[in-house]
Amino acid sequence: MDSPDSDAVRAWLTNWQESVLTTLQSVDPAAVFVADLWSHKSGGGGLTRACPGGDILEKAGVNFSDVRGTSLPPAATATRPELAGKSFRAMGVSIVIHPRNPHCPTSHANTRFITIGNDDAPDCWWFGGGWDLTPSYGYVEDAVEWHRAALASCAPFGKHLYPKYKEVCDRYFYLPHRGETRGIGGLFFDDFTEGGFKQSFAFTRSTAEAFAPAYANILRRRKDTPFGDHERNFQLYRRGRYVEFNLLYDRGTLFGLQSGGRVESILMSLPPLARWEYNWHTNTSSPEARLAAEFLRPRDWLGENPSQTK
Repeated sequence: MDSPDSDAVRAWLTNWQESVLTTLQSVDPAAVFVADLWSHKSGGGGLTRACPGGDILEKAGVNFSDVRGTSLPPAATATRPELAGKSFRAMGVSIVIHPRNPHCPTSHANTRFITIGNDDAPDCWWFGGGWDLTPSYGYVEDAVEWHRAALASCAPFGKHLYPKYKEVCDRYFYLPHRGETRGIGGLFFDDFTEGGFKQSFAFTRSTAEAFAPAYANILRRRKDTPFGDHERNFQLYRRGRYVEFNLLYDRGTLFGLQSGGRVESILMSLPPLARWEYNWHTNTSSPEARLAAEFLRPRDWLGENPSQTK
């Protein structure tokens, strides 16, 4: 197996961060991303690029980090107990975007590379990442385009990868206490070393670089859709579910907090506003009810729409 090249991964991650920022600002020129350079107490640090608001983006962040630690946190060793107590280096980019218009979906993406032990000759290493879409109002057209982009990004590396990591995404972004998925999914992978370093790095780049163009297309399509207080209130209600998942189940959030990461950057993923309603219900024929009935469950979006897969 070829040796990992942490410097190459770091260089690509910082370039990808800038590329995503450029794409988002092409959709919303009023979005200004402030730069916040920070250091980690155990070594390394990062660059948070946070947008407190634009015309289309209500809150967004595209954050790079490269940190070291003397002992992997529990969130990283729950499925790999043999790594407990080992030193690590974790680098990655994490992206969360909360648009203003309720018809524009929230989206999340991240990519990470972790080495265990000596960074020059690590005991082991792996890639992880993916991206998912969380609409408040569901559009089949958007869901099909989203998954078509995911399929295309995986296709050069094997036909098995898209269905495998789509299913993983559906399982991971699930709120068991609500009995619903967080959104319409996408891709999610972890502990990825398939084909060695060069191949797995190429797969990681392909999937990551497909994210921003796919999401920008959906933003452009929905950003001018009319809405009122009713749609806005429902968006804030649905954002509450996003908060629940991130604080209760998200492994990235837990890893960051358990490893003593920078809280401001870790919790940047939370929306600026959210609401919870006691025992909320809606008319079964409403667009709000349709979201739960048709979108917040695993679906084979491309199999149901075969003409859209080309």
